[in-house]
Amino acid sequence: MYLVSDSSRSASRRIRLDRVVPDSADILNPDLNVGTTNAVAIASLSSQNPGVITIANAVFGSKPAISADVLRKAFQVDKNVVEYLQSQF
Repeated sequence: MYLVSDSSRSASRRIRLDRVVPDSADILNPDLNVGTTNAVAIASLSSQNPGVITIANAVFGSKPAISADVLRKAFQVDKNVVEYLQSQF
């Protein structure tokens, strides 16, 4: 699991089975299943004022960068496209 804050800082951690992860409104969570079985995610959004996160900056401009392989799989594009997009931030 990658956590990207509104300041475009990222971190990663592995989530165990049956783990619940509450998030604040100012964090973007792109996830990657590194296991060999299917994963299930249930997301719920609820806030009167969730704030603003520029998705492109958070995803392609995070420090340290989100793995190009993770982004390639998520967006189903060539690695060169991901590297080009990351170079724009």
